[in-house]
Amino acid sequence: MTDYSLIMNNLTEPKTPDTKEKPYHCDICGKSFSNCGNLTKHKRTHTGGKPYHCDVCGKSFSQNGHLTHQKHIHTGEKPYQCNIYGKSFPESAPLRSHKRVHTGEKPYHCDICGRSFSQGCDICGKSFSQGGDVLKHKRTHTGEKPYHCTICGRSFSGSSDLIKHKRIHTGEKPYHCNICGKSFSESSTLTRHKRIHTGEKPYFCNICYKAFSTNSYLISHKCINTEENPYQCDICGKSFSQRL
Repeated sequence: MTDYSLIMNNLTEPKTPDTKEKPYHCDICGKSFSNCGNLTKHKRTHTGGKPYHCDVCGKSFSQNGHLTHQKHIHTGEKPYQCNIYGKSFPESAPLRSHKRVHTGEKPYHCDICGRSFSQGCDICGKSFSQGGDVLKHKRTHTGEKPYHCTICGRSFSGSSDLIKHKRIHTGEKPYHCNICGKSFSESSTLTRHKRIHTGEKPYFCNICYKAFSTNSYLISHKCINTEENPYQCDICGKSFSQRL
């Protein structure tokens, strides 16, 4: 398990008083719920069911609340307003997250480092330090991609993803290695490159404890150990342990 995975597995959602029994159990993962409606919504995360359809764009959603949010995107409606700052939002969850800017509340806690975070996804419970990261993450649930490339038309869930993509067209490489001078289009690529100079290998195999400079090398190594070949050629059907 990587350090990142270890941390994410130990981030806990805010605790609420456990005053209700939870007699409804998911027969797939065992999670329990206080009412049948919540269990039904949860099960769609396993089945992929999306029974709510937008009559404007035709997109489908697993929860009615997500459909309501999508309709607000089409209409521009923002019915949820902050009574302190006056800022408006298309749904209640972003308003709750925004209010923590004023209150300083940090209800999401890491069991490893003890740090607390103000933002969390109300769908899956994942925690974030910035509200913008939550909004971008929630689009993985809704499928929303509001940022469009004017050159090729490709769409993205976050503005930063669009900026990085545009560098494919422009050839821009704004991140420079201060050791060898080589340039890169993304900061993460520069970070990985610098490990060539420093020898840093932060990713460890939990089977043999061998260390690697990138997570992709670790994944490839684990596939070799387990004889797993997750990458398949869509032409001949042959499978490989690495993406070629």
